Amino acid sequence: MEIVIKGATEEFAEKLVALAARHHAELSISTVRPGWTIDRAERYLRDLTAGSRRMAEMVVVEGDGYLDAEHLRNSLGKLNGPSNGLARAVPRGTKKGWWPEGTPAPITAVADPANPSWHQTIAYRMDRELVPVFREAFARLAAARVQLN
Repeated sequence: MEIVIKGATEEFAEKLVALAARHHAELSISTVRPGWTIDRAERYLRDLTAGSRRMAEMVVVEGDGYLDAEHLRNSLGKLNGPSNGLARAVPRGTKKGWWPEGTPAPITAVADPANPSWHQTIAYRMDRELVPVFREAFARLAAARVQLN
């Protein structure tokens, strides 16, 4: 028998194992944590269009996890396409089984807190702990390109 429970907390999983043990059932739990590893980040980046990958690279490498949208617009032009590509890659990867459900988007838009009714994005950001993970993924992609040449 196999039971799959998605989105359970560790506390719930521990209680479930304890309950099963009281009834002499054999139960093992394997967890797949949502989040970004270097391998997941590399797969995410490979799946992006060139424009979306360039935008991600600018936020991660040039901006060290935070880059003004105006700077991105000056370099890339309109951000609709690249930013939509970033947003759609996460659910697509979940659907393909590349990472677990609940994996957060690595790059998110920052709205102007002083003017919340105006939806112009003022920046794009990545959580600080993800920056080294994605830097390493970009380094792997660069190394793979060098090997091909």
